[in-house]
Amino acid sequence: MSTVLACAFLLNACLVQGGGSLSAAETVQGLGEPGKAIRLAAVVGGSEAESQITLNRGDRAQIIATAHFDSGQLRDWTRKVVYRADPAGVVSVDSQGLITPLADGAAVVQVGGEGLSASVKVEVRHFAHPPQVNFTDRISPLLTKFSCNGGGCHGKSGGQNGFALSLLGFEPADDYDYLVKEGFGRRLFPAAPDRSLLLLKATAAVPHGGGMRISRDSDEYAELRLWIEQGMPFGSDDDPVMESISVYPKQVIMPLDGEQQLQVLAHYSDGSIRDVTRQADYTANNRELGDCGANGLMTALGQAGDVAIMVRYLGQVAAFRATIPRGAPVDQLPPVRNVIDGFVFDKLKDLGLPPSPVCDDSTFIRRVTLDIAGRLPTFEETQAFLADAGPNKRADLVDRLVDSDAYADYFSQKWAAILRNKVDPQVQRDGNFRFHDWVRTHLNENRPYNELIREVVTASGNEVRNPAVNWHRQVKSVEEKVEDTAQVFLGLRIQCARCHHHPFEKWSQDDYWGMAAFYSNTREKPGQKVYAIRGIAQSRHPKTQALVRPKPLGEETLELTADDDARVALADWLASKENPFVAKALVNRYWKHFFGVGIVDPEDDMRATNPASNEPLLNGLAEHFIKSNFDLKDLVRTICKSSVYQLDSIPNDYNASDRQAYSRFYPRRMPAEVMLDSIDALCGSQTRFTGLPAGMRAVQIPDHGGVNNGFLNAFGRPAGASACECERNGEMSMQQSLQLLNSDDIYNKLVGSRAQQLATDPRSDEEKIEELYLRALSRPAKETERTAFLAHLAKFEANQKRGAYEDILWTLINTKEFLFNH
Repeated sequence: MSTVLACAFLLNACLVQGGGSLSAAETVQGLGEPGKAIRLAAVVGGSEAESQITLNRGDRAQIIATAHFDSGQLRDWTRKVVYRADPAGVVSVDSQGLITPLADGAAVVQVGGEGLSASVKVEVRHFAHPPQVNFTDRISPLLTKFSCNGGGCHGKSGGQNGFALSLLGFEPADDYDYLVKEGFGRRLFPAAPDRSLLLLKATAAVPHGGGMRISRDSDEYAELRLWIEQGMPFGSDDDPVMESISVYPKQVIMPLDGEQQLQVLAHYSDGSIRDVTRQADYTANNRELGDCGANGLMTALGQAGDVAIMVRYLGQVAAFRATIPRGAPVDQLPPVRNVIDGFVFDKLKDLGLPPSPVCDDSTFIRRVTLDIAGRLPTFEETQAFLADAGPNKRADLVDRLVDSDAYADYFSQKWAAILRNKVDPQVQRDGNFRFHDWVRTHLNENRPYNELIREVVTASGNEVRNPAVNWHRQVKSVEEKVEDTAQVFLGLRIQCARCHHHPFEKWSQDDYWGMAAFYSNTREKPGQKVYAIRGIAQSRHPKTQALVRPKPLGEETLELTADDDARVALADWLASKENPFVAKALVNRYWKHFFGVGIVDPEDDMRATNPASNEPLLNGLAEHFIKSNFDLKDLVRTICKSSVYQLDSIPNDYNASDRQAYSRFYPRRMPAEVMLDSIDALCGSQTRFTGLPAGMRAVQIPDHGGVNNGFLNAFGRPAGASACECERNGEMSMQQSLQLLNSDDIYNKLVGSRAQQLATDPRSDEEKIEELYLRALSRPAKETERTAFLAHLAKFEANQKRGAYEDILWTLINTKEFLFNH
């Protein structure tokens, strides 16, 4: 290969995606001018109608002041109004609207600004003689809020520096003993609370590895001090139990530079409500769009989209959602071709986010062939498609690709990774090949997806007669089966609930071990035979030691007999059209395959605190999938025939930062196997894989771990060691750059048949350059590209042209336009 190369050859050929600076349109405000403020509402306790609250010593209450405008818009004015308590001395109100009791009595908090006013009635009781502080309800959440019981501090296994707490406070009785009784009670000093080691460490008055967590003048310090002063009560069985939390408001529309104060309420078994805004923990699901501080103030960060704030308190979770519009006119939309377009375009209108136009034919044929077939379109396919003037040629192309063997090859590899079809030293590899072939046949024949689930979950026998048993042989333990079933088929990560209540979801240990009971009678014999033994299906709760019967997530416990294979009951629930999770999980997984980001992302972490970026789209597409009888090919056709999928990837003045509204196509690097096959196709070479037949493409490799290929390893081919598609690494690295620039693998491909063929081809250099561009990028060469390459070729004698074409192939391979699907 010639050394006379310059990467600048194709500088203008490299596709520039995202990033960069926006035009003046970047400054457009999300909601425009709100109009004239006509009313001010002050809300406490989540109800504007009441606007009154009762407080004890140690309680706090957050006011939310909302301005109502004549345009119908609402704006949070919590930090823009003035607060005054009358009479003074009963409560204090700071500039953020937080009410703190000072003495027994009644008061009215006046809220005013911009000529408008509102009021809140407050009654303070039991200030002089406050009720006992309940450890579980009042103290344990503070340890969580300040990360004391987090996995990186005292909540990790074995604790930290001789002091251990349960992870995230899920075992308050144990934590109480650690704090109060361990070490001869040295951590607490009720005779002089301020001298307690707990407070001295937390305020960094004495050396503390975690640094200062609270200040002496904070409400949290006062709460801890009061508890110590009262003699560190744990609480009694008669105390009200917190049953849920709620957040107010639940959802708002706010400007690009807006802010919204949240109010979090804890609801108790006796009907009482307590404001826990300052004790709750807040986490944004997209910190590029917005974030929320410890005081519950959510701030928009100047980008359009939807952001959710997960609110967590005492093992309960709730979510707040903000829609942040760009505010631009959305009056030129592509045609609505199917169910997808209506939902996405409605969202873009709500966001004021104009989409990019529909891509050209060259971009579409390359994009859809890579996404459906896992390969580049051939030279002949591209020529025919670009020459076709028919109005339905894109839809026809999608149909041809979905019905091709390449579709089954590509998607069976995807499912083989998800279903952990990997090499196991204790299992014969023949079973891997049979399982891959079974999955491929399922996809090629387009059997309903819920049938695939049923056959995997209930598989019995050996891999010769029933290849689906290979999943049970790879996913061996009951716990692995439970977690993979939830993650793969339900889109739920319930691993946390194995040991404690899920910190971000409603799932408890009872839910986890109820699912585990379905697999409790599944066994594997030597000789790779999987079967179910006779007996009552049940699992043992690891903490209570109670026997738990089979229970689908979110459903009632099932009554099964000793003759029932509980897996059949589980499969019935999973395969049902009424199942609330399966269809959404599948369409979300496939959406991510085609768009690079899930409607819920990560695609297998679907929960109330990680809401969909477009809920109507997720629900509508799932409903469409169910009505099609779980038809996977129909789903692929529906996605790829939509106008949304066909949008250009080049951003306009408004949508460069969009990563969740699908206002444009999001470019992404080719997967490792697809990239290797594409390089082979361009160079006319063929990679050989040890132990596999000659001519097999990388996307046809049946299992994971059986092929050791440096290129595939460098570009993030998954090992198939887990059910998570996050194993596939799509990031770029220096190792990858070196592979493409100067590895022996690439060199050997460049000197392959394509360069030799072109060097001896009697056609003109212009025609051969055009062919290379159609093969690599599915488009004709631009004039500047053609000129640069012709100038390079002119430097070589006829007998040296092979090296010149190697240079051109090398240059094309190393462009972003080749390496990325766009």
